[in-house]
Amino acid sequence: MLSAALEAYLAFDGTGRVVAWNPAAETTFGYTHDQAYGRSVEDLIVPPESREAGQAELAALAAGRSGHTQGQRRQWLAWHADGHRIPIEMTLATTDEAGGRLFHVFAHDITTAHRASRFAAAEAAVARGLAEADSVGTAAQRVVDALGLKMNWPVTELWMIDEDRQLLVCAARHSQPGWRLRTFAVNTLEPGVALPGRVCADAAPHWIPDLSADTGSLRSRAGARIGLHVAVGVPVCTGRHLLGALCVYGDRVEDPEDTLLGLLSGLAAQIGQYLERRRAEELTVELARTKDEFLAMVTHELRNPLAAIAGTASLLTEELDDLTPDEQRHYLRIITRNAERLGVMAEDLLDLARLESGHLAINPTASDLSEIIRQALQAAPDKNLTVTAILPERLELYADPIRLRQVADNLISNAIKYTPSGGSVTITATADAGGDKITWTVADTGIGIPAAERPRLFRRFYRASTAVDRRIPGTGLGLVITRAIIERHQGTINLADDAGSGTTFVVELPVKPSITSPGS
Repeated sequence: MLSAALEAYLAFDGTGRVVAWNPAAETTFGYTHDQAYGRSVEDLIVPPESREAGQAELAALAAGRSGHTQGQRRQWLAWHADGHRIPIEMTLATTDEAGGRLFHVFAHDITTAHRASRFAAAEAAVARGLAEADSVGTAAQRVVDALGLKMNWPVTELWMIDEDRQLLVCAARHSQPGWRLRTFAVNTLEPGVALPGRVCADAAPHWIPDLSADTGSLRSRAGARIGLHVAVGVPVCTGRHLLGALCVYGDRVEDPEDTLLGLLSGLAAQIGQYLERRRAEELTVELARTKDEFLAMVTHELRNPLAAIAGTASLLTEELDDLTPDEQRHYLRIITRNAERLGVMAEDLLDLARLESGHLAINPTASDLSEIIRQALQAAPDKNLTVTAILPERLELYADPIRLRQVADNLISNAIKYTPSGGSVTITATADAGGDKITWTVADTGIGIPAAERPRLFRRFYRASTAVDRRIPGTGLGLVITRAIIERHQGTINLADDAGSGTTFVVELPVKPSITSPGS
């Protein structure tokens, strides 16, 4: 009967030596009968830090005193053969035999019930953390903290997709005390790399039962070196839109479990819903802000040239007969200059509308970037500046020359406009050694952009305080459209970290982007 029992049964004598060990005990504690028989029960199933107390309990039982465990149903963490703790519920009974007193233990693993309780606690903690968070960053950290603490995972991470940089970024990480993560604690990953990258690439859960066996991943090997063994990750989504991955790492090898995957997937869904709500709230705020900025732009940037045109036209109408031909031409140039300024604004607004509707056309053909930049320099406004262009004779690429001319006009005119007289503007463009990529820079010694404002530089209608304070005209649309054009060519544009004054824009373009059709 004991051999067939589903509950673990073991017996030990007054010295703590095991004298009985049924098959269920083998399954529960990980030792075979032969491995357990004759060994100290404390060494087998009592965690190291509790063995001294266990020996005192055994001495009390052997002396005939009533111990804490005798005649009671107790729950505690037992020690498994592979070195991890397992929650068990047990009872202990005593019999007096011919050879002396024996102690009989009946126990069963309550991991499932224990885990269900922890799952419920983790879900409640995550829900509370999301409800109380005042920002996405705070919410991310509270999620990983709640999951790590309630589930006792050594490391918990939330990774988010940065679409602008085409990278995965660790939005939050929790690690248990005592874990030195070293090279494992990276903050960015390429798409498809390591567990977070695989989860995002496949938009599906991934389970790594043994990190040391995952030889294709440097990060898995780094995790194995610090004592991590198992990892599981699930995608974070809003509807069909993939946002990132929720990943946890454990310190013992184990097989995939549907219950755990279900918990993590449920938590990931909660995170996705929270992010969707936050995004909707932020879009509402953004829409209101954009409306205000658009009205401000219309008021300041459109009214001034219109007023100049109207005033000059009125003057011409009233005094045409008294004006000399040179004076007439002067006033006509004022009207033409302001009309051209209005035309540029109108074209920027149309391009913004095309960008937002997904219809910003790109018509690639064999082009010469050096020639495009030279043409833009010839048309650039004349100012008392030193303008230097360091360009090869030809710099061929497959691109839309009209759109790249728009980029060149924008970057060069901005550099000239925001650089006081006596300053300098330097334009360079070179291909890399392999001929696959072009790096194009536009640097100036102008008024610069405050470091705190740089993250907002490519936002619609945004203008740096240095430009606003000096009342330099502009719509705040040029860089938005410039970045859209560069990205449609599968390139990037960034603002370099300048130690001194001025700004440096760095554009990287592929020589042969995979643009398949005009207007795509």
